[in-house]
Amino acid sequence: MKIKYYKLLLLALPILFISCSDDDDENNVVVAPNTYEFTRDGASTVSFTGQTARLNMADEIYAALNTNTSSSAKLLEMHNDGTGFSDATLDASGKKIGSKTAAGCSHGPLSQTQQRFKDMLSDYDDVKANWTATATNGSAGLITDANRTINVNAKGWELDQTYIKGIIGGMCVDQIVNNYLDPCQLDSGTRRADNDNGVLASGKNYTDMEHKWDEAFGYMYGQEADPTRADLGTSPVKTGTTLYKYLYSVNGQAAHAGISSRIFDAFKLGRAAIVAKNYEVRDEQIKILAVEISKIVGQKAVNYLEGYVATDKAVSPADAIHDLSEGYGFILSLMFTNDGTGSPYFSEAEVNTMLSKLSNFWTVSDVELTQMANDIKGRFNF
Repeated sequence: MKIKYYKLLLLALPILFISCSDDDDENNVVVAPNTYEFTRDGASTVSFTGQTARLNMADEIYAALNTNTSSSAKLLEMHNDGTGFSDATLDASGKKIGSKTAAGCSHGPLSQTQQRFKDMLSDYDDVKANWTATATNGSAGLITDANRTINVNAKGWELDQTYIKGIIGGMCVDQIVNNYLDPCQLDSGTRRADNDNGVLASGKNYTDMEHKWDEAFGYMYGQEADPTRADLGTSPVKTGTTLYKYLYSVNGQAAHAGISSRIFDAFKLGRAAIVAKNYEVRDEQIKILAVEISKIVGQKAVNYLEGYVATDKAVSPADAIHDLSEGYGFILSLMFTNDGTGSPYFSEAEVNTMLSKLSNFWTVSDVELTQMANDIKGRFNF
């Protein structure tokens, strides 16, 4: 088959057409809608409620880590079991963060990394016990400067930041690029044949393949107040604590201008391609999404490492440690990136080597952190 792609921008109606033609002149045109809305028999086929639930769970765990009123047992219950939340609908959702963290089907469960998240939550009790003490090397407590006051563990980690930034990669990015957009989900079993033949999931108005794509979409936009708005690509909002918040942040950087549009357009076109049963176009959008979403993780890791190095630690120690804690989480997230070929920009082993240099924030080296940031920029070609 000889494949040709044609893009036509209509000023009055900005819809993207892509055609796939072969030697028999068969034509399979993919039309991306202006909004992420897809229907069958007049009813929506889009559903990602489970993803919204998990993102809301992450927000509540993050908030609990910022108080001295929870416990490690409670936080682990929330993470592992999906219960113990103040929002009763989350407890009743049947969803869990732990089972969706470091668990993309393309690589399988990464038990060592899964344990890292549990260890952070287990360490909360020591932070709570020393909530008003002054932190020192080996002792949890407070670090304060003119800009902020933070609570850290004995290694100097601000646990709310190391945890939630790690979840951005370990759950959100991993579930998008290494799970729901991977053939191990999209094309599993009879899903391609079922999609070709219009076989719907039991009791649902969507095919399994359509739903898997929507679940990937949900890990990015699941907390968006109106995920059907036409300007979703050009006007992301700063909401929640996970991936969508940082899409907003990176989109505002000149080096990545337009990244939110590229991601949104690929989500729309890929979903439309599934409806059109055009898997060549679908797979091209998967590659775009893998690369562009991975850039968010790489860029923020660099930003926070460089932010720490540039900060005068004697004057603003809390600011510095806050940056380094966020940087730790984004470095942890690097192993869940995808370069468009199914490989991470940094392997789990490479990430573990970097994290070993960050095991104790009281003794880190600016020289090593600068080299780390440069290595990330080189790998991503920033």
